[in-house]
Formats: sequence, structure tokens, C-alpha cells
Amino acid sequence: MRINIAEKAVLDKILERKKKEAYRPEDVDLNDMLREILTWANEFVPSESGSILLDDPVLNQHKKKAGVLYFIACFGKGSGALAGTTLPINVGIAGSTYSTGKPYISKKVKLDRNFYSEIDQKTKFVTKSIICAPINIKGVTIGVIELINRVSGEDYGRNDLTLLKIFAEYTSTLIQNSLDAKRFGELSIKDNLTGLYNDRFFYDRLAKDLKSSLNDKKDLSLLFLDLDRFKEVNDTYGHLAGSRVLTELGGVLAASLKNRHATAARYGGDEFIVILPDTSLDKALEYAEGLRKTIQEFVFIKRPYPGGEKALRITGVITSSIGVAAFSPSLVEGRHDHGELREALIKAADSAMYTSKQRGKNCVTAAEWTMPKTSPTPPSNKIKPNATT
Repeated sequence: MRINIAEKAVLDKILERKKKEAYRPEDVDLNDMLREILTWANEFVPSESGSILLDDPVLNQHKKKAGVLYFIACFGKGSGALAGTTLPINVGIAGSTYSTGKPYISKKVKLDRNFYSEIDQKTKFVTKSIICAPINIKGVTIGVIELINRVSGEDYGRNDLTLLKIFAEYTSTLIQNSLDAKRFGELSIKDNLTGLYNDRFFYDRLAKDLKSSLNDKKDLSLLFLDLDRFKEVNDTYGHLAGSRVLTELGGVLAASLKNRHATAARYGGDEFIVILPDTSLDKALEYAEGLRKTIQEFVFIKRPYPGGEKALRITGVITSSIGVAAFSPSLVEGRHDHGELREALIKAADSAMYTSKQRGKNCVTAAEWTMPKTSPTPPSNKIKPNATT
């Protein structure tokens, strides 16, 4: 049985489920899991065709337009044309099952007003009967699993629907486990207050980006940022307000890098650091200045937070002192230890940030630094013959 799976980009999209703690699903690979589910469902309830459809949680969350269900896995005649396509959530038996959250059995689809015939027209398939069960995560319906036309020619019965509900629950459990595994994996590299990467991840990422910079002969810039007058917020409004300021600043930083191949991390306290690969000093200074203005004009704690905390609308208080250092592979001669390069670049950006503080805060300073000395050529391991022998 050939099972068609939607492209990874589609799987990633429909698994972008925004919970209390955000996560990204880049590494969640559901291909084998989806194949296994449909294979076993078809083993227990032999059918001519079947599909797993999941919703688009981003559309559903923001309500910008009508939600859709994605065909993320399917088998049967014409199913190759379905994988990755969408169906409005209010259309067909699948849509009805998704909308109501209740299992559905249709023994004669031609007599069923909910039946959506356009899928048959697209696949050149003839649907006679359908059973469909909702897939739920923590009480919320996220999709459906359906089987079409029992191979024996008999009508689907209640026992078949019961078996399909079991596979729907199995699907739910495996998806939730995949998401939880991804989320817990990210907890080890993310700062839980700001949602940015933590310092441990930053050090590893910078080492890799420096190596790529050397190999590809492309510049790399590093931005070091410290908040000005942050202590005043803690002293005036309390540490809870201070924490919320840091959380919102994490959002500001993430938004500023939305269309950039870059990494932002919380370095510690109210210090942040940004890696800008393939970015010259001039471009990095331009980005830093834009970020500085954004922070200066940003209204922190503009709205009440859940729990009854009032809006503080902190403005004109929080600014930032920023230091920028750039690494250019063209200036490198001989061998260099990547660790030394990394530490030298961090120190340069950090020093430039302190210069911004000394200049009166709320400004950007470019670092002046020199490349670490070239490492000596390692001695040969060969043993030289003794001249007296």
C-alpha cells in the first residue's frame, strides 16, 4: 500500500501550535508515524482509501480567514494529488467531524448532504461510504482520520468506527509526544523568560557561524546590547514588571530578526547578544541603530497581563547601549583557534557596549579590535634521527 505524505514544510506549518510556551517544530519528523497509523488502520479496517487531515492552527488562532484542513497523509487511488492540499474546515464529512468533534459514519454518501463530491472529481475516485473520527489534543480537535469504501464491499459498522476512534487517539498521542519531545528539547537551549536562545546555545552557534564565515569568506558581525535604566523599572514597579519588560524585549528582538538569518540570545540579566552572519560592520551598525530606536520608542507593558495585573505603559525610560564588532575572514592570516576568535569577538562587542554606556547611554558604538595572534605551526610528530648514530 502506497501512502502519500505531505511535504515537510506543510507538516511544520500545521504543527506550529502556539501554547503558553512557544516552540518551533523544525525537527519533528512525522513521516514514519503517519505511515504506521494509516497502515494499521487499514489492516484492521481494510479500505480502498484513507486520509489523515490536520488543521492550520495559525489561521485558526488569528481568524484572519476561514480555517483549512491539510491532507497530510493519504492512500488510495488519486491520493498522490491530495497530499499537501487543503479542505475548508466547514466542508464535507471531514469538515463536519472536525467542527463537531464527533465521529461520523456515512454508509451511503450519495444520500448524505454533508458529502463533498469535488474531491472525487479531483482524484477520479468513487466514494461510496466513509467513516471519520476526530483527532484531539487536550480536549481540542486538531484534525480527523477517515477511511473510505470497505474493501469487502460491506457497509461500515459501529465496530469499524470504534476501531478508527482508537487510531485517532493513537494519532493524537503520537503527535503530542512529538511536540512535547521537541518542546523539552528546546527548553535546554531557550531562555524561558524571553523565548530567545540562552548563552549555552549562543556559544555553540557563534563557534559554528565563525567556522562558516572562514570557510565561505563572508563577514560576520556581533551585537552586544545592555538595557539602560532597567534597575529603575525594578525599583519603581517591582521585579515582576522588570521580568515582563525582559519578556517583551525578547519579542522586540525576535521581530527585528524576522527576515534575517541571525541568532538572538539572552546573555544574562538585561544583556542580550545577536549574531549576524554574512553581515558587514556597516550593515550591522545600520541594524543596531534601527533596533536602538525601536527600543527607545517601544511602550512596555502596554496592556494588562493575565491575572489582573494592570497596564503600566512604560515609555521613555528603557533605552539600550549597543556595541557592534565585525569579523572579516579577509584579515585572517595563518591558523587561528576558533575558540580564541570567538572570545576575542565577544570581548570586542562587549567593550564597545561599555563605551556606549560611557558616552551617555542610548547609542551604538563600533568596536575597534585586532585579530588574535596567529597560532604557531604545530611541531612535527616525526622523530629526527640522531646525528651520532
